[in-house]
Amino acid sequence: MTPLFVKIKPGSFKDEIVFDIEGNLIIKIREKPIDGAANDYLIKFLSKEFKINKSNIQIEKGLTSPFKKLLLNLTSEEIEVLLSKYRK
Repeated sequence: MTPLFVKIKPGSFKDEIVFDIEGNLIIKIREKPIDGAANDYLIKFLSKEFKINKSNIQIEKGLTSPFKKLLLNLTSEEIEVLLSKYRK
């Protein structure tokens, strides 16, 4: 499994994946961080967005933090291809 470091912004106006000016991956989600709902929603959102099964996405670190280490059951090359469409 390949690690992916992200910053999550729960309670956002819309769901989207963006990169800041420093190249950091930011994932904005509408769900609010109440009782782990945002973490569950994050996995569902990424599964749909990347077209992979939810079981291929795990949150390894940062369950209660906006900074998370995700593990994706993809190669680093596959992840780069997926993320390339979000880079501007």
